[in-house]
Amino acid sequence: MKVNVLIMLLVFSSFSYSEPLEVEYASFYSHVKKLQSDDTQALRFAFGFQHIANNRLCKISSAQIVTQKQTLPLVVEANDRFTVPTDKILKMAKAIVVLDINDQANQCDISVQLETKPQYLKMHYSQDELGYLLDQYTAFFDDMGGFLSFMMPSVEGLVFHFDVNSKPFKAEFGLQQGNRLTLNREEIKNAKNFNLPIKPIRITALVEK
Repeated sequence: MKVNVLIMLLVFSSFSYSEPLEVEYASFYSHVKKLQSDDTQALRFAFGFQHIANNRLCKISSAQIVTQKQTLPLVVEANDRFTVPTDKILKMAKAIVVLDINDQANQCDISVQLETKPQYLKMHYSQDELGYLLDQYTAFFDDMGGFLSFMMPSVEGLVFHFDVNSKPFKAEFGLQQGNRLTLNREEIKNAKNFNLPIKPIRITALVEK
């Protein structure tokens, strides 16, 4: 009997803990609707949930948008972030984003990250391409600031993020800190070509208050 109980405990411990988390689609729509102009078409919002006690994102096993009439599956990326479509009809239908979290749901707070779309992640960039991405971020923060733009962060460059398990490398220029490489405006302005030995997993803006 004791052996059987031990086996049962081992079996149950092999399953990961999963808890559903439901968030109104409107909470995500309020962000993604801000990226509708041509000036920000290279950017997206990637959503995740930050663990309040640990320096990591909560593990998401699946995600979907649910209305009374349909269920739309969402792709959860390897870094436990996902994107949502920009659809006012879903907002009007009071859609819910339902996630299976492999953590306690009350330990996970929403995390919103502005980054470039995946098609802009590569190993070789021209000066024009770097300038284009920088202009996209600049346009976003300028639009959000409006007449209060002096209170918004200033875009000073680009930050290239690499997988934490990738091999260290020496970049042509820029500031390297761990798995991040920062290019400021002056470096982007003087870069005829920018080559990387590995592809970044995301590009964000370098901002300063």
